[in-house]
Amino acid sequence: MQLEEDLEAWAGGLDGLFGLVAGRFFRTEPRRRARAYVRGLLAPLAGKNGWTLAEVAVDTTPDGMQRLLNSAAWDVDGVRDDLRDYVVEHLGEPGGVLVVDETGFLKKGTKSAGVQRQYSGTAGRVENCQLGVFCAYATSKGRTLIDRELYLPKSWTGDRERCRAAAVPDDVEFATKTTLAKDMLGRALDAGVPAAWVAADEAYGQDYKFRSWCEQRRIGYVVAVPRSQSIPLSPDADISQISGTRRADDLVARAPERAWKRRSAGPGVKGQRLDDWAVASLYPPENAPAGWGRWLLVRRQILTDTQTAAGEDSELAYYLCAGPPGTTDDDLIRVAGTRWTIEECFQTAKNEVGLDHYQVRRYDAWYRHITLAMLAHAYLSVTAAIAPQYLVTSSSRSPSPNSDVSWHL
Repeated sequence: MQLEEDLEAWAGGLDGLFGLVAGRFFRTEPRRRARAYVRGLLAPLAGKNGWTLAEVAVDTTPDGMQRLLNSAAWDVDGVRDDLRDYVVEHLGEPGGVLVVDETGFLKKGTKSAGVQRQYSGTAGRVENCQLGVFCAYATSKGRTLIDRELYLPKSWTGDRERCRAAAVPDDVEFATKTTLAKDMLGRALDAGVPAAWVAADEAYGQDYKFRSWCEQRRIGYVVAVPRSQSIPLSPDADISQISGTRRADDLVARAPERAWKRRSAGPGVKGQRLDDWAVASLYPPENAPAGWGRWLLVRRQILTDTQTAAGEDSELAYYLCAGPPGTTDDDLIRVAGTRWTIEECFQTAKNEVGLDHYQVRRYDAWYRHITLAMLAHAYLSVTAAIAPQYLVTSSSRSPSPNSDVSWHL
């Protein structure tokens, strides 16, 4: 009896979600097909392609599913916007974090939009692949993907005939991954997504224009940077020989041991994610509102006894941060720990709803499949947050002697 009630509630939740996006499909056939497509993505299938999704929908051929992705008339960006509103309704919190990152989709051949040999973090090496840049939304209630852009390398945007063969619109020009990330963040902020922070890895964090854009939009950020990152120092620091900057690793080497505090960046699969953290105040950001602060945040790995006995050194990770008055060290550490949620989203979206199972070449078809997979993932995330039974599945800040910055002791 309980199982029947759970399945009924599960189906009712999916019906409610499709009620929100129904108006984005201009005819009955693609609307029904999209619902069947998402139901197939949610089904326990080893592979989620046109044939297997058609079988779930009790179709004899994959033609209908292929038509949905390649030629049917529907508003894919409208579905994206409805998905975002659905996530905010159920997971939204004022202190939410917008996380941007990319993931690779391994492909064969040269005809799929945006494909070329390029570095894929997913594979950990250079591969023939497409790269998608994504924006996730994370709160204490849950996390899921809310926006996406396909990265088109210059080898594509510089060849308009090749673009037309893959249905890339003529007005689509080259954009860096950080530009695509800013576009998605801008859409979220313009739509009123309740978010106080942006988190990103080094690829975005070391881009000055990306950090400056966040400051201009008055949203705090905690972004990873390389150890060689130049750190601007405050006017009262001893900078007579270094022209106002120091490398991040140089600054950290001068930090007193008492600057390090053991803190958790949040719960993980094996319990609290404990590390040693240090925070230093920096020169305030130029483009942010009055009263905002800027900090260097550093995470130091806690070594096991075996690692210590073997003489291993702790790994360090560096973050540049900016935020409004009242920002605490614990706030920065929490946001730094939230960046990993987008990796979890990629993993679950690929494993559970076939984010990377598509077999399309067209630019518009990529967006259609990815958006429907994101819709399925958002449904799972919201259901887990509101009805999990339906799823199987501040410190004192005194200056430190012999230091170029003020470490929070």
